Amino acid sequence: MAKPQNGPQSPSAKAPDAAEGYKIGDPGAFARNMVQVGIQSQQLLADFMRRQATKAGSGEPMDPLNITGAFTELLRGMVADPGAIMEAQFQLWRDYMGLWERTARRMMGSEVEPVVSPASNDKRFRDKDWQENQIFDFIKQSYLLTANWMQATVAKADEKLDPKTKKRIEFYTKQFADAIAPTNFVLTNPEVLRTTLQSNGENLVKGLNNLLEDLDRGGGQLSIRQSADTFKIGENIATAPGKVVFRNDLIELLQFDPATEQVYKAPLLIFPPWINKFYILDLRPENSFIRWATAQGYTVFVASWVNPDKKLAKKTFEDYMREGIFAGLDAVTAATGEKKVNCIGYCIGGTLLSATLAYMAANNDDRVNSATFFAAQADFSEAGDLQVFVDDEQLEALKQQMDEAGGVLEGGKMATTFNMLRANDLIWSFVVQNYLLGKEPAPFDLLYWNSDTTRMPEATHLFYLREFYKNNCLSQGKLMLGDQKLDLSKVKVPIYLQSAKDDHIAPFRSIYKSTKLFGGPVRFIISGSGHIAGVINPPAAKKYQYWTNDAFGSLPDGKMAKPYPAKVEDWQSGAKETPGSWWPDWDAWLSKLSGPKVPARKPGDGKLKVLGDAPGTYVKVKAR
Repeated sequence: MAKPQNGPQSPSAKAPDAAEGYKIGDPGAFARNMVQVGIQSQQLLADFMRRQATKAGSGEPMDPLNITGAFTELLRGMVADPGAIMEAQFQLWRDYMGLWERTARRMMGSEVEPVVSPASNDKRFRDKDWQENQIFDFIKQSYLLTANWMQATVAKADEKLDPKTKKRIEFYTKQFADAIAPTNFVLTNPEVLRTTLQSNGENLVKGLNNLLEDLDRGGGQLSIRQSADTFKIGENIATAPGKVVFRNDLIELLQFDPATEQVYKAPLLIFPPWINKFYILDLRPENSFIRWATAQGYTVFVASWVNPDKKLAKKTFEDYMREGIFAGLDAVTAATGEKKVNCIGYCIGGTLLSATLAYMAANNDDRVNSATFFAAQADFSEAGDLQVFVDDEQLEALKQQMDEAGGVLEGGKMATTFNMLRANDLIWSFVVQNYLLGKEPAPFDLLYWNSDTTRMPEATHLFYLREFYKNNCLSQGKLMLGDQKLDLSKVKVPIYLQSAKDDHIAPFRSIYKSTKLFGGPVRFIISGSGHIAGVINPPAAKKYQYWTNDAFGSLPDGKMAKPYPAKVEDWQSGAKETPGSWWPDWDAWLSKLSGPKVPARKPGDGKLKVLGDAPGTYVKVKAR
């Protein structure tokens, strides 16, 4: 209901207008569609029960996330302090009384301030009826009161628990609060309810068809389609011109065509994460980092990781170093004749690069000229919400799942984990749009890439989770590769550390810790946005910003300022904000380390033969 403009109104003054959108268009068509919805729902329920029975008999763990263990610890904490629970319940009752009182006053025509409002970045309550309609405004505020109360109560109750258990409980409590939001249900979402009544339920029929298709595509597991399937790799996405010049079991090495007549002497070799595919760096021409880097005069190589199957289940983290980074370095040298190579590591590709640099330093291997890290961690003591998925029970459950799958982690399971970090944006918004409103997702290159999942070899993935996320061995000098103990302080090459302000996967606080780990000159920056948009931000877009602080570390001209302070807050207090992309800052840093200009190199000019066109064959292998 709209607010009165000229004094109090009768409660029903606006009722006819407000109710207009909530009328059934054709009762007969509505009834027929509801029968169809009922039939489809029975099919879904039967399929679900069948899958649960199969799962129960397969030996696969019923609680792979160990949620039961976390909330058992919470219950013990609550039982130990019943007074705090009683006080919390009384506070919730008092808040509800305040909401009832204000709602009653609003229904009598008075203007009142809300008891609680959504966060400014909460996109769930954008429909006008969440504000204008008294009933839906009450539902919204009731939910927000309950969700906030639930999370605050849990936070108080788990204060005596160890930090990791505390974090897991708070994470799963938020997941539950997000799942029960009124926006996720037909009768309590005004937009969905209006659409259902006006379309005679056609949206629910279409939505259930979308749901069935997603279940079928996921082989019985829900695989939410986040983007329209209008992209084709090598045709309208991943189109930077280049060639495949090397291939082994783990990588195809792509060398991209030069965009300038002269290039820097030192080539550039990029190691993306193998958790996803390399073309995040080459989505479309206008946001392609690869195209931009070649335009700056770099000879760009990219490792396109294989999408591993059961045959590669035994590949280890050390194999990824030897057959990935070492093989890539050897191939770049063969292709260009250069023994010094600038490297970039993105996310887990950067973690591998960090460990490899320590291994190389211990063995006097100086082939890497400089290293840039995109959203990559070496110290995992503050590694964000992904830590909630790593404890002994969950790792054992994960091992069982991979054993059942033949020694690989299916890509969909990894994608679900990452989507849970931003559940409202990457799960529930699509539940509403695709299944409740019955809409087709819009074409979105980044979300198409996000859904193009890859598998994980069991040996590599378990090593990564145990030794980095759980035990944080690399930062403590305890990690072993081969027979070599790794020490990052022996790495003396120039380092560029990019982090992002809103990164939930590799938080900037975590990346900042690397400023104290490496033994050579380090430049650290914070960009705007998150794990993807914080990295993929071309200058022409004129979006976001980045922060630098030239009082510390390595400057763009290669000179050294003061050592980095212990806390990132002290670095931030004197940081300078610059609008737009951070890429030019990185280019100013790297160009000074890349030697003189030489005639541009084309794929096939060196000792490596061309094996095929970019983007190659490995990138086109689907997880299913």
